[in-house]
Amino acid sequence: MEDLLEQLVALFPTEPEWKVDWDKIIKRGLLTWVMAMQQTQQTPIWHREGDVWTHTQMVCEELANMQVFRKLPIKQRQEVFLAALLHDIGKIPCTRMEAGEWTSPNHAIVGSRMAREWLWKQYGLSGSKEASTFRETVCWLIRYHALPPHIVMQKNPEQRLIKVAANGELAEDFSLELLCMLSAADVLGRITDRKQESLEVIELCKEIAKDTGCLKTPLFFTTEASKYAYLSGRMAQPELEWYDNTWGEIILLSGLPGTGKDTWIQKYQKEYPMISLDELRKQMHISPKEAQGTVIQAAKEQAMQYLRKKQSFVWNATNLTAKIREKQIQLFERYQASVRVIFLETEWKENLCRNQQRIKEVPKQVICDMLQNLVPPERGEAQYVEWHCV
Repeated sequence: MEDLLEQLVALFPTEPEWKVDWDKIIKRGLLTWVMAMQQTQQTPIWHREGDVWTHTQMVCEELANMQVFRKLPIKQRQEVFLAALLHDIGKIPCTRMEAGEWTSPNHAIVGSRMAREWLWKQYGLSGSKEASTFRETVCWLIRYHALPPHIVMQKNPEQRLIKVAANGELAEDFSLELLCMLSAADVLGRITDRKQESLEVIELCKEIAKDTGCLKTPLFFTTEASKYAYLSGRMAQPELEWYDNTWGEIILLSGLPGTGKDTWIQKYQKEYPMISLDELRKQMHISPKEAQGTVIQAAKEQAMQYLRKKQSFVWNATNLTAKIREKQIQLFERYQASVRVIFLETEWKENLCRNQQRIKEVPKQVICDMLQNLVPPERGEAQYVEWHCV
């Protein structure tokens, strides 16, 4: 963990006073966001306290007063408190007026991406297991903080909670228990007539998670095939066992340019043939800045040749979002292949240095734009999901 982040988290509330030193926290890290949050309004139905910054301060104060928060190990306290500080930054770009009311659609999704980019670049939280665990615990708490008070609106609450909880396999500090804690502070830290109703639903969410066995840790499954079948919605009950009829695996790589995907393949998976979008671009004399339709089509044609022969291979591309990965995974699974998603990351400075050493360097601004949109794979995206720091 970088010195800058250590200086910031050292200001978070701790015993014996459990006070929040707002002036120092703002100066050390949040100055980037505070003015924008002060100018971002919220609907009075849920937020009569007014702007996002006022709400954020109230949430953090409520969190610091919770006994369950005070009993957490220090690292988890830091993670959940940082998530509380950043949980609504997505409202800055997402808030707009609709039908006479302020609304912020998708602010949790956008906010988690904003937090990831900020922690990755400004605080050096990339390239190590400790850094990725801390970063993604914070980002997933932000991403899903609105789920517990709305759990009754889910078609299958148990399956939804088990799927979100499964991310604790990848970032071990993340849990539904922490998520419900943040959600309760989020509700307590606002002025609304619907506060008690929301708190009761959060308690219901905790009970559902507890009853299904995924409140503190991911739910145990007997096989990886059964886990994926349930998380993907193909199996109705988590205690059932799924017959695995796949013939072999396809490795789908994910990571920024300059991360070291080619090096990883040579070290760990050189026996598999590789489909590389970079290599295809070279062969076809197509720049990454140009339209990529013909490159993608050529890659798919190669993939289908391997799939028809039931030949394992590596799909080597950036694959930075769930939507992009989903398209490839669906193609591979149509041919009854198992998919292993390998997400690779390295330190930001090392990432840029490696990119400069490439024969065809990707412009730094392009990599920065990619980082803005990067969403590491969640556990439920494929039968196997792994994160590696290289």
